[in-house]
Amino acid sequence: MTIRRFAYTTVALATMVSAGAASAQEITVMAYTGLFQDLYTKAVIAPFEAANPGIKVNYAPQPGSAAMIGQLRAQAAAPQVDVVIMDVSVAKVGSDEGLYTKLDEQNMPVVSELYPNARFAEVAGVAVTFDNLVLIYNTDAYPEAPTSYLAMADEAAKGKVVIPGVPDIQGSSLVMILDAKNGGPGVDGLFDKGMEAMAPIAPNVQTWEPKPEVYAPIIAGQATIGVGWNARAQVNSDTSGGKLKATIPAEGTAFQVNIISLVNGAPEAEAAKKFIAYALSAETQKRFTETMFYAPTNAKADIDPAAIDRTVLKSLDKVVPIDWIAVAKVRDKVTEEWRRRVLPLSR
Repeated sequence: MTIRRFAYTTVALATMVSAGAASAQEITVMAYTGLFQDLYTKAVIAPFEAANPGIKVNYAPQPGSAAMIGQLRAQAAAPQVDVVIMDVSVAKVGSDEGLYTKLDEQNMPVVSELYPNARFAEVAGVAVTFDNLVLIYNTDAYPEAPTSYLAMADEAAKGKVVIPGVPDIQGSSLVMILDAKNGGPGVDGLFDKGMEAMAPIAPNVQTWEPKPEVYAPIIAGQATIGVGWNARAQVNSDTSGGKLKATIPAEGTAFQVNIISLVNGAPEAEAAKKFIAYALSAETQKRFTETMFYAPTNAKADIDPAAIDRTVLKSLDKVVPIDWIAVAKVRDKVTEEWRRRVLPLSR
């Protein structure tokens, strides 16, 4: 090969590599930090990138849904996020504000495979995971599982309780469960009886803002009892050698739904839709459920029975009915009640 021919070939190859790099797409997925990020990356994002080598996924972690919607609002004029995973009540607020593009069978056929309760008429996205609230505890402090959320009000729990407070959905779910147990008025009365039931618990709370999550301080013994999500609790129970365990007390549990949404005006909308379809597929749902114990939303997912036994699907008879769409409409008022009636009781 002549020097001139070699130089021409080298330049051509360099141009092709450069063009290939330029054509690669990058999408940004905003979702929860901590354990969710680690395991969602392993079970969903990494396999998606392997199956779609032309698409890179950047993960934008946030501590909760309230922080996510704050970011989306700030970027509304020029979105920097393509896909978001957040709680259904906050997703409803974002849908009302036009932050998402509607997903349905027409623009995403996999939606037809989802359970009916994975779709909400007033929410632009669809459910990607199901979970539930649990009472979590340190097994050194509690050799036997506590039977009531009011165990957090006992003298033995003084200064040892960790609860993500309202507007976090964990604190909100606790208030709603206690409201139902005490014959409260529900959403129309801003969960008055639930707020009242928090009075003996609040003085024992070590923090309303566990960072990064409630599970680590309970495993370490810095705290001994609190509330959290079943999926994370199951994984933490395994990794801690049983130092942390979870239970559903007599008052019951709350069903929690995470929605996956396509951001309106997403920079890479088509690539983002590919990712969402992949995340909702039966194969991916199976892999994530068996990795982190979130219940699947795809009815065709064939899950290992041992994994299903550790999800909310085995506790549906203990679920307290909550209309999360109605809750979304009074979310700010509930937060105001919490700040007025519960926070001042904290030590």
